[in-house]
Amino acid sequence: MLEKKENSQLFKIRHSLAHILAMSILDKYKNAKLAIGPVVDNGFYYDIDFRSEKITDADLKDFQKKMKKIISQKYDFKKIDVSRDEALEKVKGNEYKEELINEFVNAGENITFYKTGDEFEDLCEGVHVENTSEISTDAFKLVKVAGAYWRGDEENKMLTRIYGVAFETKEKLEEYENMMREAEKRDHRKLGKELGLFTFSEYVGAGLPLFTPKGTLIRDLIIGRIAKLQEKLGWQKVTIPHITKSDLYKISGHWDKFKDDLFFVKGKSDTEFVMKPMNCPHHTQIYAAYPKSYKDLPVRFTEITTVYRDEQAGELMGLSRVRSITQDDGHSFCTEEQIEQEVKNIVSIIKDFYTDLGMFEDGKYWVSLSVMDPEHPEKYLNENGLFEKAEVILEKIAKEENLPYKRIEGEAAFYGPKLDFQFMDAIGREWQLGTVQLDFSMPERFNLEYTDENGEKKVPVMIHRAIAGSLERFMSLMVEHFAGEFPFWLSPVQAKIIPVGDFANEYAGNIFNELKEKGFRVEFDDSDNGFGKKVRLAKKEKLPFFIIVGDKDIEAKKVTLESMSGESEQISLEELIDKFKKENK
Repeated sequence: MLEKKENSQLFKIRHSLAHILAMSILDKYKNAKLAIGPVVDNGFYYDIDFRSEKITDADLKDFQKKMKKIISQKYDFKKIDVSRDEALEKVKGNEYKEELINEFVNAGENITFYKTGDEFEDLCEGVHVENTSEISTDAFKLVKVAGAYWRGDEENKMLTRIYGVAFETKEKLEEYENMMREAEKRDHRKLGKELGLFTFSEYVGAGLPLFTPKGTLIRDLIIGRIAKLQEKLGWQKVTIPHITKSDLYKISGHWDKFKDDLFFVKGKSDTEFVMKPMNCPHHTQIYAAYPKSYKDLPVRFTEITTVYRDEQAGELMGLSRVRSITQDDGHSFCTEEQIEQEVKNIVSIIKDFYTDLGMFEDGKYWVSLSVMDPEHPEKYLNENGLFEKAEVILEKIAKEENLPYKRIEGEAAFYGPKLDFQFMDAIGREWQLGTVQLDFSMPERFNLEYTDENGEKKVPVMIHRAIAGSLERFMSLMVEHFAGEFPFWLSPVQAKIIPVGDFANEYAGNIFNELKEKGFRVEFDDSDNGFGKKVRLAKKEKLPFFIIVGDKDIEAKKVTLESMSGESEQISLEELIDKFKKENK
Protein backbone atom coordinates (compact mmCIF):
# COMPACT_ATOMS: atom_id res chain seq x y z
CA MET A 1 0.00 0.00 0.00
CA LEU A 2 1.34 3.42 -0.92
CA GLU A 3 2.06 5.71 2.00
CA LYS A 4 -0.34 8.60 1.47
CA LYS A 5 -1.78 9.23 4.90
CA GLU A 6 -0.53 12.35 6.58
CA ASN A 7 -0.36 10.67 9.97
CA SER A 8 2.16 8.07 8.80
CA GLN A 9 5.77 8.47 9.83
CA LEU A 10 6.93 8.01 6.25
CA PHE A 11 4.71 10.86 5.04
CA LYS A 12 6.18 13.10 7.75
CA ILE A 13 9.73 12.13 6.77
CA ARG A 14 9.13 12.86 3.09
CA HIS A 15 7.40 16.16 3.79
CA SER A 16 10.21 17.22 6.11
CA LEU A 17 12.82 16.33 3.50
CA ALA A 18 11.14 18.68 1.02
CA HIS A 19 11.79 21.52 3.49
CA ILE A 20 15.34 20.36 4.11
CA LEU A 21 15.93 20.30 0.34
CA ALA A 22 14.70 23.91 0.18
CA MET A 23 17.10 24.83 3.00
CA SER A 24 20.05 23.27 1.16
CA ILE A 25 19.16 25.16 -2.04
CA LEU A 26 18.82 28.55 -0.35
CA ASP A 27 22.16 27.98 1.37
CA LYS A 28 23.83 28.09 -2.05
CA TYR A 29 21.33 30.11 -4.13
CA LYS A 30 20.07 32.80 -1.79
CA ASN A 31 18.02 34.57 -4.47
CA ALA A 32 16.10 31.44 -5.50
CA LYS A 33 12.33 31.59 -5.01
CA LEU A 34 10.58 28.60 -3.46
CA ALA A 35 7.24 27.55 -4.95
CA ILE A 36 5.75 24.28 -3.67
CA GLY A 37 7.23 21.09 -2.19
CA PRO A 38 4.68 18.29 -1.73
CA VAL A 39 4.92 14.61 -0.90
CA VAL A 40 4.44 12.21 -3.83
CA ASP A 41 4.55 8.44 -4.23
CA ASN A 42 7.93 7.17 -3.01
CA GLY A 43 9.25 10.61 -2.07
CA PHE A 44 8.91 14.34 -2.59
CA TYR A 45 9.82 17.21 -4.87
CA TYR A 46 10.26 20.97 -4.71
CA ASP A 47 9.52 23.44 -7.50
CA ILE A 48 11.93 26.39 -7.47
CA ASP A 49 12.52 29.50 -9.53
CA PHE A 50 16.31 29.69 -9.77
CA ARG A 51 15.96 32.82 -11.87
CA SER A 52 19.09 32.99 -14.03
CA GLU A 53 20.81 29.90 -12.59
CA LYS A 54 20.85 26.64 -14.55
CA ILE A 55 20.49 23.52 -12.39
CA THR A 56 21.31 20.02 -13.67
CA ASP A 57 21.50 16.51 -12.23
CA ALA A 58 25.17 17.19 -11.48
CA ASP A 59 24.10 19.65 -8.73
CA LEU A 60 22.11 17.04 -6.83
CA LYS A 61 25.15 15.56 -5.10
CA ASP A 62 25.98 18.91 -3.46
CA PHE A 63 22.37 19.49 -2.39
CA GLN A 64 22.16 16.01 -0.91
CA LYS A 65 25.40 16.45 1.01
CA LYS A 66 24.09 19.70 2.50
CA MET A 67 20.77 18.02 3.40
CA LYS A 68 22.59 15.34 5.40
CA LYS A 69 24.51 18.02 7.24
CA ILE A 70 21.27 19.82 8.12
CA ILE A 71 19.72 16.58 9.38
CA SER A 72 22.71 15.94 11.61
CA GLN A 73 22.04 19.27 13.40
CA LYS A 74 18.92 17.74 15.00
CA TYR A 75 16.69 20.70 14.24
CA ASP A 76 13.09 20.86 15.46
CA PHE A 77 10.13 21.57 13.17
CA LYS A 78 8.02 24.28 14.82
CA LYS A 79 4.56 25.29 13.64
CA ILE A 80 3.80 29.03 13.50
CA ASP A 81 0.29 30.48 13.05
CA VAL A 82 0.29 33.86 11.32
CA SER A 83 -2.12 36.43 9.94
CA ARG A 84 -2.40 37.26 6.25
CA ASP A 85 -0.34 40.42 6.61
CA GLU A 86 2.36 38.63 8.63
CA ALA A 87 2.45 35.84 6.05
CA LEU A 88 2.77 38.24 3.11
CA GLU A 89 5.58 40.08 4.91
CA LYS A 90 7.47 36.82 5.40
CA VAL A 91 7.31 35.95 1.68
CA LYS A 92 7.62 39.48 0.32
CA GLY A 93 8.99 39.39 -3.23
CA ASN A 94 8.03 35.72 -3.79
CA GLU A 95 5.03 35.87 -6.11
CA TYR A 96 4.42 32.13 -5.86
CA LYS A 97 3.96 32.10 -2.09
CA GLU A 98 1.98 35.35 -2.24
CA GLU A 99 -0.46 33.76 -4.68
CA LEU A 100 -0.93 30.75 -2.40
CA ILE A 101 -1.43 32.87 0.73
CA ASN A 102 -4.14 34.95 -0.93
CA GLU A 103 -5.90 31.78 -2.09
CA PHE A 104 -5.82 30.33 1.44
CA VAL A 105 -7.26 33.52 2.89
CA ASN A 106 -10.04 33.68 0.29
CA ALA A 107 -10.91 30.06 1.07
CA GLY A 108 -11.14 30.86 4.76
CA GLU A 109 -8.16 28.66 5.68
CA ASN A 110 -5.66 29.32 8.43
CA ILE A 111 -2.11 30.23 7.41
CA THR A 112 0.77 28.38 9.00
CA PHE A 113 4.53 28.32 8.54
CA TYR A 114 7.02 25.73 9.76
CA LYS A 115 10.33 26.86 11.15
CA THR A 116 13.41 24.63 10.94
CA GLY A 117 16.67 25.66 12.54
CA ASP A 118 17.38 29.27 13.43
CA GLU A 119 16.24 31.04 10.26
CA PHE A 120 14.42 28.89 7.71
CA GLU A 121 10.64 29.25 7.57
CA ASP A 122 8.32 27.95 4.88
CA LEU A 123 4.61 28.32 4.17
CA CYS A 124 3.15 24.91 4.97
CA GLU A 125 0.14 23.24 6.60
CA GLY A 126 2.25 20.27 7.81
CA VAL A 127 2.74 17.57 8.93
CA HIS A 128 6.41 16.99 9.77
CA VAL A 129 8.67 15.00 12.03
CA GLU A 130 9.27 16.70 15.36
CA ASN A 131 13.05 16.65 14.90
CA THR A 132 15.41 15.94 11.99
CA SER A 133 17.00 13.17 14.09
CA GLU A 134 13.99 11.04 13.08
CA ILE A 135 15.27 11.00 9.48
CA SER A 136 17.89 8.48 8.38
CA THR A 137 20.58 10.11 6.24
CA ASP A 138 21.05 6.80 4.38
CA ALA A 139 17.39 6.36 3.46
CA PHE A 140 16.81 9.19 0.97
CA LYS A 141 18.28 10.28 -2.33
CA LEU A 142 17.83 13.12 -4.83
CA VAL A 143 17.18 11.48 -8.18
CA LYS A 144 16.51 13.97 -10.97
CA VAL A 145 15.92 17.52 -12.16
CA ALA A 146 12.97 18.33 -14.42
CA GLY A 147 11.03 21.32 -15.71
CA ALA A 148 7.54 22.09 -14.40
CA TYR A 149 5.18 24.96 -15.16
CA TRP A 150 3.92 26.84 -12.11
CA ARG A 151 0.55 25.33 -11.15
CA GLY A 152 0.85 22.99 -14.15
CA ASP A 153 -0.22 25.77 -16.52
CA GLU A 154 1.74 26.12 -19.75
CA GLU A 155 0.96 29.85 -19.73
CA ASN A 156 3.00 30.23 -16.52
CA LYS A 157 6.74 30.32 -15.98
CA MET A 158 8.76 27.12 -16.21
CA LEU A 159 10.26 26.25 -12.81
CA THR A 160 12.93 23.73 -11.86
CA ARG A 161 11.60 20.63 -10.12
CA ILE A 162 13.97 18.55 -8.02
CA TYR A 163 12.76 15.04 -7.16
CA GLY A 164 13.82 12.93 -4.21
CA VAL A 165 12.93 9.45 -2.98
CA ALA A 166 12.78 8.61 0.71
CA PHE A 167 12.09 5.68 2.98
CA GLU A 168 12.37 4.88 6.66
CA THR A 169 15.44 2.63 6.29
CA LYS A 170 18.49 2.23 4.08
CA GLU A 171 17.32 -1.28 3.15
CA LYS A 172 13.99 0.03 1.85
CA LEU A 173 15.80 2.61 -0.28
CA GLU A 174 18.05 -0.09 -1.75
CA GLU A 175 15.01 -2.24 -2.54
CA TYR A 176 13.45 0.70 -4.35
CA GLU A 177 16.63 1.42 -6.33
CA ASN A 178 16.86 -2.22 -7.40
CA MET A 179 13.23 -2.10 -8.48
CA MET A 180 13.88 1.04 -10.54
CA ARG A 181 16.84 -0.58 -12.30
CA GLU A 182 14.63 -3.53 -13.21
CA ALA A 183 11.84 -1.18 -14.27
CA GLU A 184 14.21 0.56 -16.68
CA LYS A 185 14.89 -2.76 -18.41
CA ARG A 186 11.15 -3.38 -18.68
CA ASP A 187 10.16 0.14 -19.80
CA HIS A 188 7.10 -0.35 -22.03
CA ARG A 189 8.13 2.56 -24.25
CA LYS A 190 11.34 0.75 -25.18
CA LEU A 191 9.86 -2.74 -25.41
CA GLY A 192 6.75 -1.52 -27.21
CA LYS A 193 8.91 -0.11 -29.98
CA GLU A 194 11.15 -3.19 -30.17
CA LEU A 195 8.16 -5.54 -30.33
CA GLY A 196 6.27 -3.33 -32.80
CA LEU A 197 3.16 -2.79 -30.64
CA PHE A 198 2.49 0.96 -30.92
CA THR A 199 3.91 4.23 -32.14
CA PHE A 200 3.42 7.99 -31.83
CA SER A 201 3.42 10.59 -34.59
CA GLU A 202 4.15 14.30 -34.27
CA TYR A 203 1.54 14.84 -36.99
CA VAL A 204 -1.13 13.14 -34.87
CA GLY A 205 -0.06 14.69 -31.56
CA ALA A 206 1.50 13.91 -28.21
CA GLY A 207 -0.40 11.51 -25.98
CA LEU A 208 -2.34 10.02 -28.91
CA PRO A 209 -0.93 6.50 -29.47
CA LEU A 210 -1.29 4.57 -32.72
CA PHE A 211 -1.49 0.79 -32.33
CA THR A 212 0.04 -1.57 -34.86
CA PRO A 213 -1.64 -4.85 -35.90
CA LYS A 214 0.22 -6.68 -33.11
CA GLY A 215 -0.62 -4.06 -30.50
CA THR A 216 -4.24 -3.98 -31.63
CA LEU A 217 -4.41 -7.78 -31.39
CA ILE A 218 -3.28 -7.64 -27.75
CA ARG A 219 -5.96 -5.03 -27.03
CA ASP A 220 -8.58 -7.18 -28.75
CA LEU A 221 -7.52 -10.25 -26.76
CA ILE A 222 -7.91 -8.32 -23.50
CA ILE A 223 -11.30 -6.98 -24.61
CA GLY A 224 -12.38 -10.43 -25.77
CA ARG A 225 -11.43 -12.07 -22.50
CA ILE A 226 -13.39 -9.51 -20.46
CA ALA A 227 -16.38 -9.82 -22.81
CA LYS A 228 -16.41 -13.60 -22.46
CA LEU A 229 -16.30 -13.41 -18.67
CA GLN A 230 -19.10 -10.87 -18.32
CA GLU A 231 -21.41 -11.98 -21.12
CA LYS A 232 -22.70 -14.94 -19.10
CA LEU A 233 -23.64 -12.52 -16.29
CA GLY A 234 -26.02 -10.49 -18.43
CA TRP A 235 -23.88 -7.51 -19.46
CA GLN A 236 -25.02 -5.96 -22.74
CA LYS A 237 -22.96 -3.83 -25.11
CA VAL A 238 -24.02 -0.29 -25.90
CA THR A 239 -22.52 2.41 -28.10
CA ILE A 240 -22.32 6.16 -27.48
CA PRO A 241 -20.89 9.09 -29.51
CA HIS A 242 -17.52 10.68 -28.78
CA ILE A 243 -18.88 14.20 -28.37
CA THR A 244 -21.68 15.64 -26.28
CA LYS A 245 -23.28 18.89 -25.28
CA SER A 246 -21.68 20.36 -22.18
CA ASP A 247 -25.09 20.25 -20.46
CA LEU A 248 -24.66 16.52 -19.83
CA TYR A 249 -21.64 17.06 -17.58
CA LYS A 250 -23.13 20.09 -15.88
CA ILE A 251 -26.05 17.95 -14.73
CA SER A 252 -23.87 14.96 -13.79
CA GLY A 253 -21.60 17.13 -11.63
CA HIS A 254 -18.44 16.43 -13.64
CA TRP A 255 -18.22 19.85 -15.25
CA ASP A 256 -16.61 21.69 -12.34
CA LYS A 257 -14.01 18.94 -11.91
CA PHE A 258 -13.13 18.31 -15.55
CA LYS A 259 -13.89 21.52 -17.44
CA ASP A 260 -10.20 22.52 -17.52
CA ASP A 261 -9.25 19.13 -18.99
CA LEU A 262 -11.78 19.04 -21.81
CA PHE A 263 -11.33 19.27 -25.57
CA PHE A 264 -13.97 21.64 -26.93
CA VAL A 265 -15.61 21.01 -30.30
CA LYS A 266 -16.81 23.87 -32.50
CA GLY A 267 -19.53 23.02 -34.99
CA LYS A 268 -21.74 25.09 -37.29
CA SER A 269 -24.21 25.94 -34.53
CA ASP A 270 -23.64 27.88 -31.32
CA THR A 271 -24.16 24.75 -29.20
CA GLU A 272 -21.21 24.01 -26.93
CA PHE A 273 -19.86 20.49 -27.56
CA VAL A 274 -16.97 18.68 -25.88
CA MET A 275 -15.10 15.43 -26.43
CA LYS A 276 -16.36 13.07 -23.75
CA PRO A 277 -13.99 12.64 -20.73
CA MET A 278 -16.08 9.77 -19.30
CA ASN A 279 -19.01 7.56 -20.30
CA CYS A 280 -21.25 7.15 -17.25
CA PRO A 281 -23.51 10.19 -17.92
CA HIS A 282 -24.19 8.89 -21.44
CA HIS A 283 -25.19 5.48 -20.08
CA THR A 284 -27.74 7.10 -17.78
CA GLN A 285 -29.46 8.48 -20.85
CA ILE A 286 -29.75 5.03 -22.42
CA TYR A 287 -31.33 3.82 -19.17
CA ALA A 288 -33.69 6.81 -19.12
CA ALA A 289 -34.87 6.28 -22.71
CA TYR A 290 -37.50 3.67 -21.77
CA PRO A 291 -39.64 3.12 -18.63
CA LYS A 292 -38.30 0.49 -16.23
CA SER A 293 -40.03 -1.87 -13.85
CA TYR A 294 -38.36 -3.62 -10.91
CA LYS A 295 -38.68 -6.77 -13.06
CA ASP A 296 -36.29 -5.21 -15.63
CA LEU A 297 -33.52 -4.63 -13.09
CA PRO A 298 -30.60 -5.04 -12.96
CA VAL A 299 -29.88 -3.32 -16.28
CA ARG A 300 -26.21 -3.75 -17.19
CA PHE A 301 -24.46 -1.70 -19.89
CA THR A 302 -20.88 -2.27 -21.00
CA GLU A 303 -18.74 -0.53 -23.59
CA ILE A 304 -15.16 -0.37 -24.75
CA THR A 305 -14.76 3.21 -25.91
CA THR A 306 -12.29 6.07 -25.95
CA VAL A 307 -12.56 9.20 -23.82
CA TYR A 308 -10.40 12.31 -24.13
CA ARG A 309 -8.69 14.48 -21.54
CA ASP A 310 -6.37 17.38 -22.28
CA GLU A 311 -3.47 16.30 -20.08
CA GLN A 312 -0.49 18.64 -19.68
CA ALA A 313 2.20 17.87 -22.25
CA GLY A 314 4.83 17.49 -19.53
CA GLU A 315 2.76 14.81 -17.76
CA LEU A 316 2.33 12.54 -20.79
CA MET A 317 4.35 9.32 -20.68
CA GLY A 318 4.13 6.51 -23.22
CA LEU A 319 0.89 4.58 -22.75
CA SER A 320 0.81 5.26 -19.01
CA ARG A 321 -0.49 8.81 -19.38
CA VAL A 322 -2.26 9.67 -22.63
CA ARG A 323 -4.89 12.05 -23.99
CA SER A 324 -7.01 9.35 -25.64
CA ILE A 325 -8.04 6.80 -23.01
CA THR A 326 -9.82 3.61 -24.06
CA GLN A 327 -11.96 2.53 -21.13
CA ASP A 328 -13.22 -0.90 -20.27
CA ASP A 329 -16.38 0.59 -18.84
CA GLY A 330 -19.55 -0.83 -17.35
CA HIS A 331 -22.56 0.41 -15.38
CA SER A 332 -25.25 -1.59 -13.64
CA PHE A 333 -28.55 -0.02 -12.56
CA CYS A 334 -30.17 -2.02 -9.79
CA THR A 335 -32.34 -1.92 -6.68
CA GLU A 336 -30.88 -1.51 -3.21
CA GLU A 337 -31.62 -5.19 -2.54
CA GLN A 338 -29.65 -6.25 -5.65
CA ILE A 339 -26.42 -4.45 -4.75
CA GLU A 340 -24.82 -7.42 -2.98
CA GLN A 341 -25.30 -9.93 -5.79
CA GLU A 342 -24.29 -7.42 -8.47
CA VAL A 343 -21.04 -6.58 -6.70
CA LYS A 344 -20.29 -10.27 -6.12
CA ASN A 345 -20.74 -10.93 -9.84
CA ILE A 346 -18.32 -8.13 -10.74
CA VAL A 347 -15.80 -9.39 -8.18
CA SER A 348 -15.99 -12.84 -9.81
CA ILE A 349 -15.09 -11.32 -13.19
CA ILE A 350 -12.12 -9.48 -11.67
CA LYS A 351 -10.99 -12.69 -9.97
CA ASP A 352 -11.16 -14.76 -13.16
CA PHE A 353 -9.48 -12.12 -15.32
CA TYR A 354 -6.48 -11.55 -13.04
CA THR A 355 -6.15 -15.27 -12.26
CA ASP A 356 -5.49 -15.75 -15.98
CA LEU A 357 -2.62 -13.27 -15.64
CA GLY A 358 -1.17 -14.95 -12.55
CA MET A 359 -1.84 -11.84 -10.46
CA PHE A 360 -4.77 -12.96 -8.29
CA GLU A 361 -2.63 -14.80 -5.77
CA ASP A 362 -2.05 -14.36 -2.06
CA GLY A 363 0.47 -11.61 -1.41
CA LYS A 364 0.17 -10.20 -4.93
CA TYR A 365 -2.93 -8.08 -4.41
CA TRP A 366 -5.09 -6.40 -1.79
CA VAL A 367 -8.40 -4.58 -1.84
CA SER A 368 -9.09 -1.08 -0.59
CA LEU A 369 -12.53 -0.84 0.98
CA SER A 370 -12.80 2.89 0.39
CA VAL A 371 -15.29 4.44 2.81
CA MET A 372 -16.31 7.95 3.88
CA ASP A 373 -14.34 10.12 6.27
CA PRO A 374 -16.33 9.85 9.54
CA GLU A 375 -15.09 13.28 10.62
CA HIS A 376 -16.52 14.96 7.50
CA PRO A 377 -19.78 13.19 6.59
CA GLU A 378 -21.03 16.38 4.95
CA LYS A 379 -18.76 15.66 1.97
CA TYR A 380 -20.84 12.66 0.92
CA LEU A 381 -24.30 12.04 -0.49
CA ASN A 382 -25.90 9.98 2.27
CA GLU A 383 -29.66 10.20 1.95
CA ASN A 384 -31.50 7.88 4.36
CA GLY A 385 -28.22 6.36 5.54
CA LEU A 386 -27.79 4.50 2.23
CA PHE A 387 -24.06 5.28 2.17
CA GLU A 388 -23.44 3.44 5.47
CA LYS A 389 -25.63 0.56 4.32
CA ALA A 390 -23.54 0.26 1.18
CA GLU A 391 -20.32 0.26 3.20
CA VAL A 392 -21.69 -2.62 5.29
CA ILE A 393 -22.64 -4.52 2.11
CA LEU A 394 -19.18 -4.06 0.56
CA GLU A 395 -17.42 -5.16 3.73
CA LYS A 396 -19.69 -8.22 3.98
CA ILE A 397 -18.81 -9.13 0.39
CA ALA A 398 -15.08 -8.65 1.03
CA LYS A 399 -15.30 -11.06 3.96
CA GLU A 400 -17.44 -13.64 2.17
CA GLU A 401 -15.16 -13.58 -0.87
CA ASN A 402 -12.07 -13.89 1.37
CA LEU A 403 -10.59 -10.72 -0.10
CA PRO A 404 -7.49 -9.31 1.67
CA TYR A 405 -9.12 -5.94 2.27
CA LYS A 406 -8.23 -2.88 4.30
CA ARG A 407 -10.80 -0.31 5.33
CA ILE A 408 -9.48 3.05 4.11
CA GLU A 409 -11.35 6.04 5.49
CA GLY A 410 -11.75 9.13 3.35
CA GLU A 411 -11.04 7.34 0.04
CA ALA A 412 -14.68 6.88 -1.00
CA ALA A 413 -16.08 8.94 -3.85
CA PHE A 414 -18.60 11.58 -2.78
CA TYR A 415 -21.30 9.52 -4.49
CA GLY A 416 -20.56 6.21 -2.76
CA PRO A 417 -18.08 3.69 -1.30
CA LYS A 418 -16.01 1.36 -3.48
CA LEU A 419 -13.75 -1.66 -3.70
CA ASP A 420 -10.43 -0.84 -5.41
CA PHE A 421 -8.26 -3.81 -6.37
CA GLN A 422 -4.54 -3.12 -5.94
CA PHE A 423 -2.22 -5.50 -7.80
CA MET A 424 1.53 -5.99 -7.50
CA ASP A 425 3.51 -6.46 -10.70
CA ALA A 426 6.51 -8.71 -11.27
CA ILE A 427 8.97 -6.26 -9.72
CA GLY A 428 6.90 -5.23 -6.72
CA ARG A 429 5.20 -2.06 -7.95
CA GLU A 430 1.57 -1.55 -6.94
CA TRP A 431 -1.18 -0.64 -9.40
CA GLN A 432 -4.86 0.15 -8.84
CA LEU A 433 -6.71 -1.72 -11.59
CA GLY A 434 -10.14 -3.31 -11.15
CA THR A 435 -12.77 -1.29 -9.28
CA VAL A 436 -16.40 -1.50 -8.17
CA GLN A 437 -18.03 1.80 -7.15
CA LEU A 438 -21.52 2.45 -5.80
CA ASP A 439 -23.17 5.68 -6.94
CA PHE A 440 -26.23 7.26 -5.32
CA SER A 441 -25.71 10.69 -6.90
CA MET A 442 -25.98 10.41 -10.66
CA PRO A 443 -29.32 8.55 -10.74
CA GLU A 444 -30.75 11.37 -8.58
CA ARG A 445 -29.24 14.10 -10.76
CA PHE A 446 -30.74 12.62 -13.92
CA ASN A 447 -34.09 11.70 -12.31
CA LEU A 448 -33.65 8.03 -13.15
CA GLU A 449 -36.41 5.81 -11.85
CA TYR A 450 -38.11 2.44 -11.93
CA THR A 451 -41.53 1.27 -10.75
CA ASP A 452 -41.39 -1.06 -7.75
CA GLU A 453 -43.76 -3.97 -6.98
CA ASN A 454 -46.16 -1.57 -5.25
CA GLY A 455 -46.38 0.72 -8.27
CA GLU A 456 -44.27 3.42 -6.62
CA LYS A 457 -41.43 5.28 -8.32
CA LYS A 458 -37.96 4.53 -6.94
CA VAL A 459 -34.44 5.70 -7.81
CA PRO A 460 -32.03 2.92 -8.85
CA VAL A 461 -28.51 2.51 -7.51
CA MET A 462 -25.78 2.88 -10.15
CA ILE A 463 -22.71 0.63 -9.96
CA HIS A 464 -19.60 1.66 -11.89
CA ARG A 465 -17.19 -1.12 -12.70
CA ALA A 466 -13.89 -1.51 -14.54
CA ILE A 467 -11.94 -4.72 -14.97
CA ALA A 468 -8.79 -3.55 -16.76
CA GLY A 469 -9.53 0.19 -16.61
CA SER A 470 -7.68 2.22 -19.24
CA LEU A 471 -6.51 -0.20 -21.94
CA GLU A 472 -3.52 2.01 -22.71
CA ARG A 473 -2.34 2.06 -19.10
CA PHE A 474 -3.19 -1.62 -18.65
CA MET A 475 -1.19 -2.53 -21.74
CA SER A 476 1.82 -0.55 -20.49
CA LEU A 477 1.58 -2.51 -17.24
CA MET A 478 1.32 -5.85 -19.06
CA VAL A 479 4.38 -5.10 -21.21
CA GLU A 480 6.42 -4.24 -18.10
CA HIS A 481 4.96 -6.98 -15.88
CA PHE A 482 5.84 -9.70 -18.40
CA ALA A 483 8.95 -7.86 -19.70
CA GLY A 484 7.48 -8.34 -23.18
CA GLU A 485 7.21 -12.12 -22.73
CA PHE A 486 3.42 -12.39 -22.81
CA PRO A 487 1.59 -15.54 -21.74
CA PHE A 488 0.58 -17.79 -24.63
CA TRP A 489 -3.08 -16.63 -24.75
CA LEU A 490 -2.07 -12.93 -24.82
CA SER A 491 0.92 -13.11 -27.19
CA PRO A 492 0.19 -11.60 -30.64
CA VAL A 493 2.40 -14.28 -32.20
CA GLN A 494 2.31 -17.56 -30.28
CA ALA A 495 4.98 -19.44 -32.19
CA LYS A 496 7.32 -19.08 -35.13
CA ILE A 497 8.16 -22.01 -37.40
CA ILE A 498 11.83 -22.07 -38.41
CA PRO A 499 13.12 -24.56 -41.01
CA VAL A 500 16.78 -25.48 -40.61
CA GLY A 501 17.28 -25.14 -44.36
CA ASP A 502 15.39 -24.84 -47.65
CA PHE A 503 14.98 -28.62 -47.79
CA ALA A 504 12.62 -28.38 -44.77
CA ASN A 505 10.43 -25.58 -46.15
CA GLU A 506 7.68 -27.83 -47.54
CA TYR A 507 7.32 -29.87 -44.32
CA ALA A 508 7.51 -26.68 -42.17
CA GLY A 509 4.90 -25.02 -44.41
CA ASN A 510 2.51 -27.90 -43.83
CA ILE A 511 2.97 -27.56 -40.05
CA PHE A 512 2.31 -23.82 -40.37
CA ASN A 513 -0.92 -24.38 -42.34
CA GLU A 514 -2.18 -26.98 -39.85
CA LEU A 515 -1.60 -24.67 -36.87
CA LYS A 516 -3.17 -21.68 -38.66
CA GLU A 517 -6.20 -23.82 -39.49
CA LYS A 518 -6.58 -24.66 -35.80
CA GLY A 519 -6.69 -20.95 -34.99
CA PHE A 520 -3.22 -20.50 -33.50
CA ARG A 521 -1.30 -17.29 -34.18
CA VAL A 522 1.85 -18.56 -35.88
CA GLU A 523 4.40 -17.21 -38.36
CA PHE A 524 6.59 -19.06 -40.84
CA ASP A 525 10.13 -17.78 -41.37
CA ASP A 526 11.07 -18.86 -44.89
CA SER A 527 13.34 -15.85 -45.37
CA ASP A 528 16.85 -16.01 -46.83
CA ASN A 529 18.39 -15.48 -43.37
CA GLY A 530 20.59 -18.23 -42.02
CA PHE A 531 19.18 -20.62 -39.44
CA GLY A 532 21.15 -19.03 -36.57
CA LYS A 533 19.89 -15.54 -37.39
CA LYS A 534 16.32 -16.79 -37.65
CA VAL A 535 16.52 -18.23 -34.13
CA ARG A 536 18.10 -15.05 -32.75
CA LEU A 537 15.33 -12.93 -34.28
CA ALA A 538 12.63 -15.22 -32.85
CA LYS A 539 14.14 -14.91 -29.38
CA LYS A 540 14.39 -11.14 -29.73
CA GLU A 541 10.66 -11.04 -30.48
CA LYS A 542 10.10 -12.76 -27.10
CA LEU A 543 7.73 -15.35 -28.55
CA PRO A 544 6.43 -18.04 -26.20
CA PHE A 545 7.60 -20.83 -28.55
CA PHE A 546 9.52 -21.42 -31.74
CA ILE A 547 9.28 -24.62 -33.74
CA ILE A 548 12.41 -26.03 -35.35
CA VAL A 549 12.10 -28.29 -38.39
CA GLY A 550 15.22 -30.25 -39.40
CA ASP A 551 16.02 -33.51 -41.18
CA LYS A 552 15.58 -35.63 -38.03
CA ASP A 553 12.20 -34.04 -37.40
CA ILE A 554 11.06 -34.79 -40.95
CA GLU A 555 12.31 -38.36 -40.67
CA ALA A 556 10.42 -38.85 -37.36
CA LYS A 557 7.37 -36.93 -38.65
CA LYS A 558 7.69 -34.60 -35.65
CA VAL A 559 8.96 -31.10 -34.80
CA THR A 560 11.33 -29.72 -32.18
CA LEU A 561 9.51 -27.30 -29.87
CA GLU A 562 11.60 -24.77 -27.96
CA SER A 563 10.34 -22.26 -25.41
CA MET A 564 11.62 -18.89 -24.20
CA SER A 565 12.72 -20.61 -20.99
CA GLY A 566 15.11 -22.80 -23.00
CA GLU A 567 13.19 -26.07 -22.73
CA SER A 568 13.24 -28.26 -25.82
CA GLU A 569 11.34 -31.39 -26.86
CA GLN A 570 10.60 -33.33 -30.04
CA ILE A 571 6.87 -33.93 -30.40
CA SER A 572 4.31 -34.90 -33.02
CA LEU A 573 1.93 -32.41 -34.60
CA GLU A 574 -0.99 -33.91 -32.63
CA GLU A 575 0.91 -33.48 -29.35
CA LEU A 576 1.85 -29.93 -30.36
CA ILE A 577 -1.78 -28.98 -31.07
CA ASP A 578 -2.91 -30.50 -27.79
CA LYS A 579 -0.20 -28.60 -25.90
CA PHE A 580 -1.14 -25.31 -27.54
CA LYS A 581 -4.82 -25.86 -26.73
CA LYS A 582 -3.95 -26.32 -23.06
CA GLU A 583 -1.72 -23.22 -23.13
CA ASN A 584 -4.60 -21.20 -24.59
CA LYS A 585 -6.82 -22.14 -21.67
